[in-house]
Amino acid sequence: MSTHWHVLGAGSLGSLWATRLARAGLPVKLILRDAARLAAYEAAGGLTLVEQGQEQRFAIAAETLDADTPIERLLVACKAYDAEAAVTRLASRLTPGADLLLLQNGLGSQDAVAARVPHARCLFASSTEGAFRDGDWRVVFAGHGFTWLGDVAHPQPPYWLDDLTLAGIPHEWNTQILTRLWRKLALNCAINPLTVLYDCRNGGLLEHHCEVATLCAELAELLECCGQPAAALDLPSEVERVIQATAANYSSMYQDVAQGRRTEIGYLLGYACAAAARHHLNLPHLSRLYNRLVAHLTAKGLPST
Repeated sequence: MSTHWHVLGAGSLGSLWATRLARAGLPVKLILRDAARLAAYEAAGGLTLVEQGQEQRFAIAAETLDADTPIERLLVACKAYDAEAAVTRLASRLTPGADLLLLQNGLGSQDAVAARVPHARCLFASSTEGAFRDGDWRVVFAGHGFTWLGDVAHPQPPYWLDDLTLAGIPHEWNTQILTRLWRKLALNCAINPLTVLYDCRNGGLLEHHCEVATLCAELAELLECCGQPAAALDLPSEVERVIQATAANYSSMYQDVAQGRRTEIGYLLGYACAAAARHHLNLPHLSRLYNRLVAHLTAKGLPST
């Protein structure tokens, strides 16, 4: 019997997952913010996936957060700062033993969500897939990547990973998912804030090699102190590789700021600085970077948490 998927968050990754699951013939339902968003979605006739220049529309069923249908499998694809509140509103709808797959950037939101739904199984995910929206209810599959999934409490993978194989979503079960999430956090902290402050594409950071290297050294020290030595391994060389491989791209934080949207600073650089403070670790360059970014966001009238 097919797994019934609910997808919370119709942004780029949520839409990308929903359309591929639907294309594979799996039952999918979107959960939208309110009646106005639901009406707009229904007027559009569904989600459109653009892949290699080809467009395909999927009339995926949708409902609002306040619907009362039971949820057995929930993909949480909203922003990190929205995840806890949104899942709290859905908690009463989760069936006993429900599964939540958390696709948030950074760290902090996953634990907050898990604390709200102790009766559910929360799986953490880290993805390198690239997608962006070029219009409402449209998603462009920009870069084939990979998704690692894991559960810090239960090492056994769930049976429904077969759904992802069927949907053509490259994935791997990872028993060390926290190491993967810490590694990605460090990569984001070394790249994203500087692209905002220097108003540049990722490749522009090649002109700031010394500053990036200094940040990598402090981030590696933080990872070691937080019990994640594997995540610290060869961090500077991987950061340089990512910068070169994505030189023409704008970071997600850059795009958020450019479009006047709230960033996920609190779950990236903010989380790293808070972790350093908990361990009484003095990381002056990381701290200075955080303060510069907070001042920059504040000057633009954007939230700094």
